Amino acid sequence: MAALAREEFCSAELIDRQNVSNTLAIFRFNIEDQLSFAAGQYATIAIDGDGDLLERPYSIVSSPYERFLEFFVELVPGGLLTPKLWDMRLGSSILVRRRIVGQFTLDKTFQRHLMIATVTGVAPFVSMLRTQRIDRERGGTSSNQLVVIHGASRSADFGPYLNELKTLSGDGWLEYIPTISRPWEEPNWQGETGRVEDVVRKHADRLGHDHNNSVAYACGHPQMIQKVKEILVRARFSEEHIREEEYFVLHESNN
Repeated sequence: MAALAREEFCSAELIDRQNVSNTLAIFRFNIEDQLSFAAGQYATIAIDGDGDLLERPYSIVSSPYERFLEFFVELVPGGLLTPKLWDMRLGSSILVRRRIVGQFTLDKTFQRHLMIATVTGVAPFVSMLRTQRIDRERGGTSSNQLVVIHGASRSADFGPYLNELKTLSGDGWLEYIPTISRPWEEPNWQGETGRVEDVVRKHADRLGHDHNNSVAYACGHPQMIQKVKEILVRARFSEEHIREEEYFVLHESNN
C-alpha cells in the first residue's frame, strides 16, 4: 500500500486502554476532528516510525454515534506497528486517516444477519450492534434479527464484549453465542464449546437463519473464514450473501 500524505490524517489522543490479556487490548482515542463513518468500516491509523508513517487498518468497535474511536487489537510480536501501540501511555497521540472506508457493513436488504467472528474479529459487529441499540433507544423501529457467534481459545479473550453482548441479547433482537475451543482449561464455563466453524451450522439451523432469509458475515482469522464459507456454501448460501473481512497477520504484514 502506498504511503499516505500526513495531511490526510488527524491527531487522536489515547484516552483509555484496557488490557484483556498480554496480547489483547482495547484502545479508545479522542479524535481531533469529528470523522464520519458507517458501522463496520475500518480506519487507517498511523504512528511515526523513524520519520516514516507506519500505517495499518483496524476495524472500528465504536458506533458512529459515539464521540471516541475504539479498537480491539491483537499484539503481533515482531510487528511493525502493534508493539509501538502497546508502549503508548494515556495522553499519547497517534494519527487517524480522515477518510474511513470499507464495505463490511450491514446489508439493509436483509432483516436476518448471521455474524461469525474470532476474537478481535468481533470489532465491526460490536459497532453494528451498538448502533442498532442506540437507534432503538432513540425510537427506531428496526426489525433486524442478528446472531453473533464469537469464538476464542478461552473466555478471557472475549474481554468486556462478552458481558456487553450478553446484555444486549436480553433485548430480543440479538442472539449472542460465545464459544471457546479449550473448555478443558475452564471447567466452570457454561457456554458453547468448539471452534466457530464447528457450531455455526448448529445455531444457524436452530435459529432459522438460512440461505433464503439471511446474509452471513465472517470476520477474523483467514482460515476460519475459509472454513465457514465452505460450510455456508454447502448450506446453499450464495457467494454474494457471504461477506468477509480477514484479520490476523494481514494487518501487520509488510505489504
